Amino acid sequence: MTFEVILAPDAVKSLRRLHAHVRADVKDALEVHLRHEPTKVSKSRIKRLRGMSQPQFRLRAGDIRVFYDVTETAVEILAIVEKHEAQAWLDEQGTPATGGGTG
Repeated sequence: MTFEVILAPDAVKSLRRLHAHVRADVKDALEVHLRHEPTKVSKSRIKRLRGMSQPQFRLRAGDIRVFYDVTETAVEILAIVEKHEAQAWLDEQGTPATGGGTG
C-alpha cells in the first residue's frame, strides 16, 4: 500500500529553510521510508513515540527529525526540525497520551 505524504504548513516552511542538500536528503527519506511503510519501526530511522498521542512517530534523516502521524491512507508531517531543537519542539507542541502514559 502506498501512503500519501501530506506536509503541514509549518513543515513546508521548515523544509524550505533547509540547505538544498539537506532538503534533498529529507525528501529522499520521506519517499523511501514513509511512502510505503511509515509505521515500520527501525533501530535508527523510525521511532514510535511512546507516551504521545501526537505526534505518533519520528523519522531521523541525518541531523533532521521529522515528526509525523499516520492514518489509514496518509502520513501527515507535523514538523521538520533540527536534532538540537527536537526535544524542545516535542515538549512544546507534542500532545501527551492520556490514561497512564509517561512523559
